[in-house]
Amino acid sequence: MPSDATTPQPSHDQLATKAQAWSALFEEPMSDLVKRYTSSVFFDKRLWQADIAGSLAHADMLAAQGIISAADHAAIERGMATITQEIEAGQFDWQLDLEDVHLNIEARLTQLAGDAGKRLHTGRSRNDQVATDVRLWLRSEIDLIDGLLTELQRALVEVAGNNVEVILPGFTHLQVAQPVSFAHHLLAYVEMFSRDQERMRDARRRVNVLPLGSAALAGTTYPLDRERVARTLGMDGVCQNSLDGVSDRDFAIEFTAAASLCMVHVSRLSEELIIWMSQNFGFIRIADRFTTGSSIMPQKKNPDVPELARGKTGRVVGHLMGLITLMKGQPLAYNKDNQEDKEPLFDTVDTLKDTLRIFAEMIGGQANAAGVKEGGITVNAQAMRAAAQKGYATATDLADYLVKKGLPFRDAHETVAHAVKAAVAQGVDLSELPLAVLQGFHPAIAQDVFDALSLEGSLNARNTLGGTAPAQVRTQIARHQARLAL
Repeated sequence: MPSDATTPQPSHDQLATKAQAWSALFEEPMSDLVKRYTSSVFFDKRLWQADIAGSLAHADMLAAQGIISAADHAAIERGMATITQEIEAGQFDWQLDLEDVHLNIEARLTQLAGDAGKRLHTGRSRNDQVATDVRLWLRSEIDLIDGLLTELQRALVEVAGNNVEVILPGFTHLQVAQPVSFAHHLLAYVEMFSRDQERMRDARRRVNVLPLGSAALAGTTYPLDRERVARTLGMDGVCQNSLDGVSDRDFAIEFTAAASLCMVHVSRLSEELIIWMSQNFGFIRIADRFTTGSSIMPQKKNPDVPELARGKTGRVVGHLMGLITLMKGQPLAYNKDNQEDKEPLFDTVDTLKDTLRIFAEMIGGQANAAGVKEGGITVNAQAMRAAAQKGYATATDLADYLVKKGLPFRDAHETVAHAVKAAVAQGVDLSELPLAVLQGFHPAIAQDVFDALSLEGSLNARNTLGGTAPAQVRTQIARHQARLAL
């Protein structure tokens, strides 16, 4: 029962000693060095909301099962409400001696609620408690990331919708290959990020499973209703094996793998933005608010945001490798190694959220003081078109033209190779060769060949599902607009 106002309350230092449930077994206190080495409170305190939510759901179940009294349950709820207010106001005293977020909150609860606070831990261990907290926290972060992925896709679709007719060279091996719609190019990233969103949603299902009730490793002797706790917390089910429930972190690894793939897609887009912004290409201009200058070269405008995102990708992939390595050598069940899962997981979440947020704004723009939207990227359609006219981007179109005239593709391919060789020697594009010269490579070539050799003709000819023809691109834009509620 909670103590009344006249009952002397133990100090926080006394609670710190009492909170170490193993202390009676030991003949000397933990050294300060070991305290600092083993403590996690100053990074895992971000789990406090999840910890309180899990504890309240556990207390509700304990009361419903008759394991604790209604009065204890009420005292726990009042204490947790006070703790919530203190943390939100920045007035909670986080103690290194209390090791982690769980013991800090439990110690304060015991100070507020007396024996009721001590009864809260009935039927659970910190092993299943921390596994539950991380899952609850990660579930909410995945939901935020899902929304950010939607915003980034919307930004890309919006820019694509304004640039369907803009033509740029498509590359393979970073060599000019075939002309494509700039919108079509951007929609490739929309597809990538949509798959990232699917992976996040799929991973969320496996995150959203309850370990609480697994206790230390073997379950508990108390008549817990684990399904009730899962329903209270909005979780999809319970872990079916107590050993697995407390010890595996594959859900965190799976999330970090999905985050790594998402960052790889960001990195690929970053690389292209960096290339396109360079003076040698000049395809785009990134707004000044997303760039920096040079301390020595006054003419410089550097694409720091995409460059840093490209670098942060290695950071996230490194966290994935770290988590896999952390887990690979652990026997069942819980081991202290798993304390090391949080910092890489937390940093992965923070890095991915920050990156998605800034990319959505950089690509889609933002409203100025007058409420007018200012784009983050300005497209130089003329530079893109000029680049597409280099490198004989319509050579395949000439080969296809000859196939339609009856030549086998391999023969047409060889014929066009000779035509390209001649154009290179004269320093002109295929479309600039006189008709008589082209007919010298094959008599079936007629005046209509120049329609096939034009950039617009090349695009329009690829009017199949998934192709770069403007009609197909507009269909895809409409599909994405409907999917993203644009």
